Amino acid sequence: MSTAHVLPSRSRSWGVFAAWAGFLIILALSFGYIRVDLTALKDLPSNIWHYLVLMFSNPDWSKLGEALLQTWRSVAMAWIGALLGVFLSTILGVLAANTVSPGWVCLPLRALFAIIRAVPEIIIAIIILTVTGLTPFTGALALAIGGIGTHAKWTYEAIETAPTGPAEAVKAAGGSLAEMVRWGTWPIVQPELASLALYRFEINVRTSAVLGLIGVGGIGDMLTGYTQYRQWDVVGVLLIVVIVITMSIDAISGAIRRRIVAAKFT
Repeated sequence: MSTAHVLPSRSRSWGVFAAWAGFLIILALSFGYIRVDLTALKDLPSNIWHYLVLMFSNPDWSKLGEALLQTWRSVAMAWIGALLGVFLSTILGVLAANTVSPGWVCLPLRALFAIIRAVPEIIIAIIILTVTGLTPFTGALALAIGGIGTHAKWTYEAIETAPTGPAEAVKAAGGSLAEMVRWGTWPIVQPELASLALYRFEINVRTSAVLGLIGVGGIGDMLTGYTQYRQWDVVGVLLIVVIVITMSIDAISGAIRRRIVAAKFT
């Protein structure tokens, strides 16, 4: 056996070295730019414990009803945003699949999805609120538009990687392109897309709390207000509600997604 098959090539060794060097340089520049002070971390555990005591030693349960109402508003915002976003994403995602559309259609759509993914939902909400105002509907629209970038990408990737046998059979029987997608591809990708739609809803639930920071309503809006006034006993109740509701939604949605995926392979 020759050593050429055992020792790594010189070019590969230099490539690995360059990659590590680049990583370390970027890391060093990042630490310097954000002025990381590791000595300040020594007080972090005590500060965290201090605020945990303030929030949870004697929580103000009188705000529980309002917290549940605002949490429901956030969940409703997330649900409407998920429904609208998944609907638009499915249509655009199908058109962006290279097995469905020519390059002059799918490439601009994919560029649009990439642009949307680059813009955080909170920035989208700030742009939208100039038209719709500070309302929960603004948050729902921001979640819907922000979700298109990712969910449409998931959609066209699922379509492109789906087995082509059923679609080819529809084509051989004289079916049109639309019929190939409807009867050949869609039944295969539908379980996966349904699972991804539920996952999109889970993401929206967490993001909706962040959107409350700009005043579109929901539990995030309430959290911002009480945090600014340092009413930590109320903040503790709000965090308990957010954690319990979010974990419950994640558990239920996750169980449904697992059943969908399991049914796909049975």
